Parts: sequence; C-alpha cells; structure tokens
Amino acid sequence: MKKTLRDVDIRGKRILVRVDFNVPIKNGEIKDDTRIRAAVPTIEYALQQDAKVILASHLGRPLKEQKKAAETGREFNQSAFSLRTVAARLGELIGRNVEFVSDCVGDSAQSACSNLASGTVLLLENLRFHEGEEKNDAAFARELGALCEVFVNDAFGAAHRAHASTEGITHFVPQSVAGLLMAKELEFLGKTLDNPLRPFVAILGGAKVSDKIPVIESLIKRKVDKLLIGGAMAYTFLKANGYTVGKSLVEDELMPKALETEEAASLAGTEIILPSDHQVVDSYDPLNSRKTIPVDFTNTGLVGLDIGTETVERFSAVIKGAKTILWNGPMGMFEEEPFDQGTIGIALAVAEATRNGAISIVGGGDSVAALNKAGVGKEITHVSTGGGATLEFLAGTPLPGVEALEEIQS
Repeated sequence: MKKTLRDVDIRGKRILVRVDFNVPIKNGEIKDDTRIRAAVPTIEYALQQDAKVILASHLGRPLKEQKKAAETGREFNQSAFSLRTVAARLGELIGRNVEFVSDCVGDSAQSACSNLASGTVLLLENLRFHEGEEKNDAAFARELGALCEVFVNDAFGAAHRAHASTEGITHFVPQSVAGLLMAKELEFLGKTLDNPLRPFVAILGGAKVSDKIPVIESLIKRKVDKLLIGGAMAYTFLKANGYTVGKSLVEDELMPKALETEEAASLAGTEIILPSDHQVVDSYDPLNSRKTIPVDFTNTGLVGLDIGTETVERFSAVIKGAKTILWNGPMGMFEEEPFDQGTIGIALAVAEATRNGAISIVGGGDSVAALNKAGVGKEITHVSTGGGATLEFLAGTPLPGVEALEEIQS
C-alpha cells in the first residue's frame, strides 16, 4: 500500500502536487472541469495542514502542435496551451486566490515557490512546454524537485507515463507520496476488482480490440462473470465468429486472438456477450441511410456505428443483476448524434444498478461524458480520471508514476 499525504508531515512545507488538469479548453473557456474538481480534496487537505501548495500539470501537446504549425506555415498559438485559465477556475472552486507563474522551472518558478506563504496555492505553467518533461530528463526532474520538500502524485491519469513530473522527480525529493485522488483510484481499481461482489460484470467498448485484449485477459483471470463487448471492437469478434460485418471497423489480424480469448473465457467460466443488433449507415449514402438491423442482416456496404435497441436491452438486463460493474469505452461513435444512444442507454443502466446497491466503476473519457450527458455522473460509485492509466492498471501493467511512490512499511 502506498503512503499518502495523510501519512507524512506537510505542515508549513512546500509540497509539489502533480495534478491532471489536462482539460478541454476552447476559445479560452473550459468545457469540462471534472479533472479540476477531482483534485480539490487533496488541495483542500493540504491547505488545512497549512502547507505551501505548488501544483504542476500538463495541458495538451504544445511542442508537437508547435512543430506541426512550423511545418505547415501556420501561426502557433501558445496561449491555447497555457494553464492560466485553469488557475482562475480552480480559484473559483476552492474559494481563494490561486497564484500563477508563467513557467514551471527557472528563476521565475523558483522565486514564486520560495516566496509562497503557508496556506496558499501556486499553479505552475504547462510542464509540456519543456522537452525534458516527456523525455523524463534528469536535469529537468531535478529542477522540479528543487521547488519542493514533499512530492505528491495525484495525477492517476498520467501515472502510466514515466515522465519527469511523475517518475523522475521522485529521485530528487526527500518524500514522494500519493494524493487523495490517486489513493482513491488505487483502492477502487485494486481492492474492489480483486475481491468483487458477484455477479461481476465488465463492459468494454471503443474502437480497437488491440487496445483492450490485455484488459480482457486480465478480467478473465479475475473471473469476471459476464463481459459485454460493444463499440467498433465488437466487429473483430463478430467477424471472427463468421458474421458479415460490411465495412465496419475490423482488425483482421486479431481475429485469431479474439477466438483464442473467447475460448479462454469459456474455460474460466466467463460469458462474453456480443451485440445482436446495431445502428448502421450505407457507406455510399451515410446521411440518409441510418437504420437499426440485426447483426446477421449486415450486407457488404453497411457500416456499424452504434449498438441497437435490442442490444441495449440485453446488456441492461445483465447490468441490472450485477453487484460489481466495471465500464470502459463507448458502445458506438458517441461523438456523433444519434450514434450516442447506445452509450447513453448503458450509462442509464449502470446508474440504475448503482442505485439498487451495485458498486460501479467507470473510466474513459467517452464513458464519463455519457454519464454526464445522461445526467447520472454523480450516481456512480467511482468515476476514474484515468484513460490509458486505467486500462494499463486493469491489464496488470505496473504504472511508473505509482511504482515510484513510497510504500507503507508493515
């Protein structure tokens, strides 16, 4: 078990909290502040302890976008990747001023951190304005470490990356511990799924089977009772089982692996349930050809973009009987209406099961967006802030940002 900031003395100390403020911003407006809100408990606890709170985060991929702009002759808008807007929003959420400094290392950052008063908050500028962040450069990590006395990693969504602010910094600070959000993620994704109340039902969606095969294998080992598979990834399984799927997205090279996975599931007592109907469009007339048909009626010109109403009902019936539910990934092309209907239907089913006593864990941006769109985000037991980190954790892959933190000695 990892130490948290509750296990160390932070009173009056400079603590650098790695948060995940990688939020969508358009025209200077934050479109979804879920990740900012998720960090508030850790920040407020640290302030209650009269700590000097320094926050660090990335936002987008500014260096990559700058390179693209240079190659195409476009002007690069650096301000679009600044965390200054986030500082203002965080200040509103915690009801106090959040100072902001226009760099995360160098003289300005060192001065701002050195002069920070106890019980105050400072947000550093975007870590990814520096190449050393993603390269896990030791010199850059040392500079970050020099800003604080205690490092707190509360960015579960970035924990699968061995970057300077998640792994490298731990080599240059006296203490490295988990934040409250990180601890909550590890508890729900670890303890709950290692010893789930049964029936244990997992729902997986998204575009590619290749992204989810390790997770499926891990869930089978955990003896998940039923595994519901939707989204484009279902078509690889369906085609492997002899169905005609038209021009739907399929990873042909993974069809043998899909059949192998189904066999492993059967031997483990895990029932894999695939869609029986889907929303499709004709690839030659996508705007006027939408219809819902049984999967086995799919002809060569059709493209599946969402699960159908019958599948929603079948999946919902299974979810209704679950005691533990894990959901990651949309059931269709969620970003385009009306192909969000299947995903929203699953969101409503998971929320209903939770109200009836099930433990529900939901991760992945589209799944969380579906919860919010359906108005049931607050009814879920635990909404994970991780995307890739959640998948890698579920697959049993060690997360560098977690492995680097101190353990509680037994």
